[in-house]
Amino acid sequence: MKFSVFQISRRGGREKNEDRMGYCYTREASLFVLADGMGGHPEGEVAAQIALQTISAQFQHHAKPKVPDPQAFLTSALLAAHHQILRYASDKAMLDSPRTTVVAAVLQNGSATWIHCGDSRLYVVRGRELLTRTRDHSFLELGRAPPSGPDRMNRNVLFTCLGSPTKPIYDMTGPVPLEQGDRILLCSDGLWGSLDDAEITRHLGGLPVSQAVPELVESALRKAGASSDNVTVVALEWETPDTFESTQGISTDSIGDDMFASTIQAGPFDSFDSAVDDLDEEAIERSIAEINEAIRRSAARKA
Repeated sequence: MKFSVFQISRRGGREKNEDRMGYCYTREASLFVLADGMGGHPEGEVAAQIALQTISAQFQHHAKPKVPDPQAFLTSALLAAHHQILRYASDKAMLDSPRTTVVAAVLQNGSATWIHCGDSRLYVVRGRELLTRTRDHSFLELGRAPPSGPDRMNRNVLFTCLGSPTKPIYDMTGPVPLEQGDRILLCSDGLWGSLDDAEITRHLGGLPVSQAVPELVESALRKAGASSDNVTVVALEWETPDTFESTQGISTDSIGDDMFASTIQAGPFDSFDSAVDDLDEEAIERSIAEINEAIRRSAARKA
């Protein structure tokens, strides 16, 4: 399994960054996750972090070295994340629970399967065309106004999320067979709220992900100006083994069946340092380099 990947998160005009994203992989499977903590509720960044940590922990437990059933895995992992957020709120005796959107994709056997809840999106671009994207769980996407709300549509009014008192509603897609050069992008609404699908597709289809992602994020921040939301993106380019040449890419060929690599931050749910408010490409590259060095050492020991 070989792919190129790039991820970045910017705080924008907000006081703090409530987005979280990351990816992890074994020799035969990879997981990409992005969560956007919801404003209007307490500790959205905590809900997003719990979602990432729970889903990645489930992946580590079940991917041996791949998950038996991607759809079943993603469903159970999403619901586990929802319950972990509720448990956190209960343990803290919170009057209102933290809440987050989430989108997650599993790639294995040359196919992608994804799940989403809320309005964090996943785009698939093939060549220079948009193959598909997720549809938001919002009243705007349904084409009607929220109950007891104003007549004017509001893209931020969601009817489901993780951490709410009711069971989350989610949509599943896949497995979708991948072709060499396919690009998959996961993003928070800070990106698509400023850039339309055509612009996202044009950048993602015309440039390597290491160039397309930073340009998209900077464009979204410029268009939104001082009122910009958090903007977070993780994107990958799928590459077949015989055509993989990118020095920025990840190859899992030398990983043992029992090895697991991750860029998803570990640690206690209630510990958040301001240093993670703005994740830049240098921090991500250091993380990728550390993972690839661990893979190299593992391969050397097996040789």
